[in-house]
Amino acid sequence: PIIVDEPMLEKVLGPPRYDDREAAERVATPGVTVGLVWTAFGGEVQFVEATAMAGKGDLHLTGQLGDVIKESAQIALTWVRARATELNLISAMETNLLDGRDIHIHFPAGAVPKDGPSAGVTLVTSLVSLFGQKRVRADTAMTGEMTLRGLVLPVGGIKDKVLAAHRCGIKRVILPERNLKDLAEVPAAVLSSLEIILAKRMEDVLEQAFEGGCPWRQHSRL
Repeated sequence: PIIVDEPMLEKVLGPPRYDDREAAERVATPGVTVGLVWTAFGGEVQFVEATAMAGKGDLHLTGQLGDVIKESAQIALTWVRARATELNLISAMETNLLDGRDIHIHFPAGAVPKDGPSAGVTLVTSLVSLFGQKRVRADTAMTGEMTLRGLVLPVGGIKDKVLAAHRCGIKRVILPERNLKDLAEVPAAVLSSLEIILAKRMEDVLEQAFEGGCPWRQHSRL
């Protein structure tokens, strides 16, 4: 008889292509978020990194980005700045979230061109994590575009993106509410191993992206 065990599989198929510990290692510091993107080769997990430095309030973008994703970054920063007091990222006495500092957003794997309207919610979450100095949940990935008012818009490639999250050991996936119908294309075995969270507004995403909810959002007492 032939015994098929893990060492034999690695010998026949080669070393594992996906590391389910990568997300936890990469999201170890504030400002890093796990996003989901679609490429010509299928869905991919895409990390978004944000950091701040002394400067004049400029936004720097790197990672071989197209025009659409650059505009998403501008919208994301504008949304966070407009709600900085509500999110308790600045005090009521302050007026400018970027006073005296620049923001640098980087999409790793710079040799791979990146574009498309699906990184808005990921960008906002990275910025809120950076300014609030709170780590995003490592078991959570997300995709979705957003409007300037914070409405989460549907995106394409949901099946491939969910499969990519599953391959990388992600346990929770945040999707636009209007993409609910697209989950019918995802195999039932994959869906059963994931917690799918549907978001209608950007506030819904932030509530789910951090352990215990968004810790800076001022909740109504009514």
